[in-house]
Amino acid sequence: MKALDKWKFEKINMFGMGKPNETFAQYFIGESFLNPLTNPQETVFLANVTFEPGCRNNWHIHHAKSGGGQILICTAGEGWYQEENKPAVSLTAGTVITIPAKVKHWHGAKKDSWFSHIAVEVPGEDTANEWCEPVRDEEYNKLEDK
Repeated sequence: MKALDKWKFEKINMFGMGKPNETFAQYFIGESFLNPLTNPQETVFLANVTFEPGCRNNWHIHHAKSGGGQILICTAGEGWYQEENKPAVSLTAGTVITIPAKVKHWHGAKKDSWFSHIAVEVPGEDTANEWCEPVRDEEYNKLEDK
């Protein structure tokens, strides 16, 4: 369900918006928010990531010698996920995306909706995240619901 009004979105965003995602802001177009749900020193790291309408992260790759990758569990609003050289996938609450290590991709909100997902960092050996180029406005603005 699309949610353009921030106040209404906050009511359906069950895991909370958290704080502005200042640490990774350089890798996002638009404003994002981060609400850590677990302590990465104690267990698998989960965080609720919220994107304002039109916000998306840069293309990026989760590297790992073995294991690794990321899982997205969509919780509120509507967004997009896209792997390199593949069509974008529309995301709504309840959608689960499994991203293997070494796959270049991006994710974020639709132009007309706030969006949240829980990001799960999949454990692996020698994991690292490589941030790549931003998703160009020309590419992003072509995306439409079908």
